[in-house]
Order: sequence, then C-alpha cells, then structure tokens
Amino acid sequence: MPSSNPSINQIRAFLTQIGIPTRQQELPGPTFLPGLLIQDGELLFDPARLAYPGDMLHEAGHIAVSAPAERQRLSGDITDQKPEKAGEELAVLLWSYAACLHLDLDLRVVFHPAGYSGQSEWLIEQFTAGNYVGLPLLVWMGLAQPPQQTGAGFPTMIHWVRP
Repeated sequence: MPSSNPSINQIRAFLTQIGIPTRQQELPGPTFLPGLLIQDGELLFDPARLAYPGDMLHEAGHIAVSAPAERQRLSGDITDQKPEKAGEELAVLLWSYAACLHLDLDLRVVFHPAGYSGQSEWLIEQFTAGNYVGLPLLVWMGLAQPPQQTGAGFPTMIHWVRP
C-alpha cells in the first residue's frame, strides 16, 4: 500500500530495488526512531508515526552495510550492546549520503536538524566539501570505489548492499 508521502514511496521503491525488505505496518509501541523498526533484517515503518522519512534511508543503511550472514538477525537498536556495530555508523552515514544523491533527495531529508546529535549541518558540509567520513569502510565492505579509481568523483557505489 503506497503512502501519501512521496518521499516515503521513493525511498521504499529504492530499498525494494536494491533488495532491502520493507513492510508498512502500525507500530504502536516505542521504537528507537519514531515509526521505524528493524526486525529480522526487515525495515518496518509506520507512516502515521514516522517523523522523518529520511530516517528510513539511514536505518536501511544499517541493514545494507551489515555482513550478509548477520543481516537477517538484525533487530531493534542495531548498536545496543554491540560495540562492534557502532563503528559501522560512519559507513551508514556515507551510504545515506550516496543514496540521497542517487535519489536526488535534498540532503536535509536524511540529515535533518532533529537527528545526528545536532551535527546534521556539519555532516552535510563535510560531505558536500568532499570529506567522505566513512569512505574507507565502504571501500573495504565492497560497496564503493575510491574516487581516484573512478575519476568520476564520489560516490561511485559498486553495490548498495554488502556482498
């Protein structure tokens, strides 16, 4: 069932295309981000409670950068009690940036002022200036090529979901 929000529909179509499962459903209880929940590697969303559609891309980024063997076990707060997952946040930030560019979304759809511990503008400034925090991780994960290898500038994504 399509949402009445075009950003949600565009993001969901992209996630479906790259193989990240999504499901629209009512999420009445508390969730890590309003209206979003990762459950068994699937992104569940409640359009009535979703405060920021771009959060869908960020949370999908956690699924995308996870090793294939881990993906279907992801649930809830991805980094809670899993310090090894906290390091992936840098890769998720840049993956989200690349997805925004790919979808031609305003960067503030994902990097909105209510998120990122008040650092959304700083992240936008860094990425648009070519300071790609997280790029070594995306390259190591086989998701992106370094800019000097492509000559096309970043982001040049090889895969959207970690192989």
